[in-house]
Order: sequence, then structure tokens, then C-alpha cells
Amino acid sequence: MRTIFLFIFNNIHISVPFFRLDKSLSLWYNNIRKEVSAVALQESGEMYLESIYILIKEKKDVHAIDVSEHLRYSKPSVSRAMGILKKGGYIVVDDAGHIHLTDEGLKIAEVMYERHTLLTQFLMNLGVDEKTATDDACKIEHAISDISFEAIKKQVIK
Repeated sequence: MRTIFLFIFNNIHISVPFFRLDKSLSLWYNNIRKEVSAVALQESGEMYLESIYILIKEKKDVHAIDVSEHLRYSKPSVSRAMGILKKGGYIVVDDAGHIHLTDEGLKIAEVMYERHTLLTQFLMNLGVDEKTATDDACKIEHAISDISFEAIKKQVIK
């Protein structure tokens, strides 16, 4: 055996003899890379979509610079994220540079916005100050399961 090609994915080490590294394995590796990329995008992508949604509610025409200022992220970071969201089919950018949510992007943004506002209210009902509740809700909204969120929602709506 000449060389071992090693994949490390989710703490799983996969060693493959070099002569077995063929096209199908290469395709498999590329698919895993795409899945890992999608998972990594998920929380930050949700934050971007929610921010775009909020900005669209506040003012009709939203540009990347507005997102940058809203999130307090650098322009290059926002530009890269917009490219990823566009490629994923979550946003479209028109010729004037206005950002629009696609149906899929809008669906995710509305879910994140509902979670954020409801979790903020829930924490404030428990006696947490508004700033802390808002900051914590922003962290929780991406990690909480649908089942737990629905249980909290029932308590808040009572």
C-alpha cells in the first residue's frame, strides 16, 4: 500500500488505501463537504434571514450595507453570506442591489422571528431584563427543538 487518504468527519476517522480512492469516493467526500457546509451555515444563515426580515418590515428596500449595520458585521462578511444565501435559494438580489427573501427564505425568517420574539417575552415574564432576554433568546432560538418551543409557546400565550 502506497498512501492512505484520511477523512475526518464528526470525529470519525476513515482511512482509505490510495488505490481505492476512486471517483465514487471523491463524490462521497464532496457530498459530505456540502452537508457540513449547510450545517455550518444553518445558525448564521438563520440570523441573516431573520435580520433581513426585520429590516424589510422596517423599510422596504434592504441592501447588504443595511444588514451589515443591523448585525454589526463587516461588509465582506455580509457580502460572503449574501452570496451563500443567494446560492442556497433563500434570497434574490435585484439589479438595484435590493435584497428579497424567497418563499423558502421567508418561511425560515418568519419562524426565527416568531421564536425570537416569543422567547424574549417568555424570559421577560420570568423576570429577566429586556436586554438579557433579547440576547439569550437570540442564542436559544437556533438550538431549541420544535417540541420545546411549542411547549413554551403554549405557556406564553396562556
